[in-house]
Amino acid sequence: MPAGGGTPEPEPEPAPGIEVRGAVVDLPGAAPGPGQHAGAAPGTLRVLGPVEVRLTEPVVAVIGANGSGKSTFVRLLNGLVQPTEGSVTVHGLDTVEHTDRVRSRTGFLFTDPLVQLVMPTAGEDVELSLRRTLRDRRARRRAAEDLLAAHGLAGLAHRSIYDLSGGQRQRLALATVLATDPVLLVADEPTTLLDLDWTLQVQDLLLSLPGTGRCRQLVYTTHDLDFAARADRCLVIAGGRIVHDADGPGAVAWYRRDVLARRAARAASTNGTARPDHTDHTAGREGVR
Repeated sequence: MPAGGGTPEPEPEPAPGIEVRGAVVDLPGAAPGPGQHAGAAPGTLRVLGPVEVRLTEPVVAVIGANGSGKSTFVRLLNGLVQPTEGSVTVHGLDTVEHTDRVRSRTGFLFTDPLVQLVMPTAGEDVELSLRRTLRDRRARRRAAEDLLAAHGLAGLAHRSIYDLSGGQRQRLALATVLATDPVLLVADEPTTLLDLDWTLQVQDLLLSLPGTGRCRQLVYTTHDLDFAARADRCLVIAGGRIVHDADGPGAVAWYRRDVLARRAARAASTNGTARPDHTDHTAGREGVR
């Protein structure tokens, strides 16, 4: 407070974006398999890192093979997974020191919607997300019905979540997350259960969110390379590390070449004509920005 006893100056706006400094994730009780690495402590398996990256772009995609570490990386961003070493800062807040505040500002959309649908019916689930901003029960119910309708779920407020199709559950999960108006939205393979029409609609919706309401940034994992190519920035993860970092189209092009080169190397090995694989996963990387 100023010496004269006046009103204290407001705190400065936190720096936008995500900063990951030397983050490592080691899991206990797991022995390294082929191509895996032991963690720093005995009896641990390294599943991610070290990762060093700063993300300020509004839309960031993360791609890579199954088991590469994509989901572990994005779960660092809201404190679902905490680093064994290093630090993760999300829009000015450290995910270890301020876990609750980070989670209150971060929406997370899981691949399996049943992980996050906790109420008996669709309407109750959306209303639960609206409780922080809408105290009046009637207003909350009307807002929930509007959100359901916007996601193709009109008339299903009283439907059990277990009587919804997989695609309906995925759209319901998205509605519950967007009801919280998050600063950062993290989506882990958000269109896996959707048909083509809803896949394209949800992709367009997600990409339009940064800059609306409180939302500043979208980070998503996907195996849909056309979706990844629409991102402002795209990280390619392999073996728990960022192996390429570029804009969406550039990263997707690199990833396609890398996958095809590996397939060709395996085919050559099967045919007995293998040549040494000198692929450098850091070659062509634009660098951490």
